[in-house]
Amino acid sequence: MDTIGQRLMARDELGAALARALRITDTTDPDRVTMRQFKHALAEGIDAVPDAPRPLRDFFAVIEKVPDWVDFDMVNEGGRVARRFGRNSADVLLQLALIGSYRFGGPPDLLVETGGLTGGSALRRLAETQRWAIAVGGDDAMRRDGAGFRLTVHVRLMHALVNHQVENGGGWDTGRWGLPVNQSDLAATLGLFNALQLLGVRLLGVRVTRADSRALMHLWKYVGWLLGVDEDWLFDSELHQHHLSYHQLITQSYGSAAGPPLARAVVEAQRALHFTRFAGVRRAYARARLLSMLRYFLGRQGMRDLGLRVALPWAVPPLLAANFLRYHVLGRTAAGRDRLLRSGDRFTRRHLRQYFGDQAQDVGALHV
Repeated sequence: MDTIGQRLMARDELGAALARALRITDTTDPDRVTMRQFKHALAEGIDAVPDAPRPLRDFFAVIEKVPDWVDFDMVNEGGRVARRFGRNSADVLLQLALIGSYRFGGPPDLLVETGGLTGGSALRRLAETQRWAIAVGGDDAMRRDGAGFRLTVHVRLMHALVNHQVENGGGWDTGRWGLPVNQSDLAATLGLFNALQLLGVRLLGVRVTRADSRALMHLWKYVGWLLGVDEDWLFDSELHQHHLSYHQLITQSYGSAAGPPLARAVVEAQRALHFTRFAGVRRAYARARLLSMLRYFLGRQGMRDLGLRVALPWAVPPLLAANFLRYHVLGRTAAGRDRLLRSGDRFTRRHLRQYFGDQAQDVGALHV
C-alpha cells in the first residue's frame, strides 16, 4: 500500500525526458527534439536519424532493446487468444474495464481535464483506443517493425506529453491525485487489459485455459514494458496481477464528479456508430445492449454511481449460451480454435468500421 502511494508521485522518467526535449523552443539547443525526428526514428530506427539529439537516442536505446524475458512466440499466441475472444474482448474492455473504471477518481478527472471522451470526440477517442488494443494482437505486431510496437510507443509518448502539459499547467491537484500520468495509475490501467480482460470473458462464459492466460499475460507484460510501467509491476501470472489490482482498488476514491458525464458520453456515442443499413435501429440496439451488459458487469449500484439508467441484463443469457457452444465445445479442437480466430478477425474489421466509419483507422496525432 505504501508503494502504491509513493508511485502516485512517480512518472515514466524516460518518456518525460523526451517530452521535455520536444518542448524545447530554442533551435540552437543540442537536446531539442522535433516531432519529425521522433516519427522518423519510430518508423525507420534511431540510426536513420542524422545527428539524433541525446534525449531521442536515449529513448530509443531503451525501447529498441528487447528484454531477455520476451518470448515472441508466446506474445503472438497471446494476440491469437485475444482475437479468438472476438466480441467478448471488445465488450469487456469497453464495459467492465473502461466504463467501470469511471467510478473512481484520478484518471477520469484527467480525461475531463484534457478533453478526452467528451462531446463529439467520444466516438473517435473510443475508436483510437480500440485500434491500439487490437493492433498489439496481430501476428508479429509487437516486433520492432510491427504496428502494435509503433502504436504502443506512440501511446507512451502521448502519455508523457499529457503528463508534462497538465503537471506544469497549474490546474491539476497533485496533492489529491498524484501526478497526472503516474506509475500507480499506469499499472492499474494495464491490469484492465490483461487480468481483468481474462476475468471478464470468463464472466461471459468463455473457456480460458492456463495456456491462454499465460499467453495473454505475456503479451500485455511486454506492452506494459514498452509503455514504461515499472518492471516489478509487470506479471506473467494472472493471479499476481489480481493481487496488485486488488490493492490498487482499495486505495481508490469513489464518486468522482468526472465519472458520470464520461460514462454518459460513451453510452451516447453508440448513437453515432457507422452502419450501412438500418442505421437508426442498429444504433438504438447497440445503446440498449451496452446498458444491459453494464447492468450485468457493474450491478445496480454501479449503474447508479455513474448516473446511468438501470436496465435489465437481457443481452447476457443468449451470449452465455452461444459462448458455451463456441468455447466449451467448438474451442476444444484445433479446427474450432482456427474458426474462432477467423470469426474474431471478421468481427474486428466490422467493429472498427462501425467506430471509424470512413475515417482513417489510426491513432490521434501527437501535439507539443
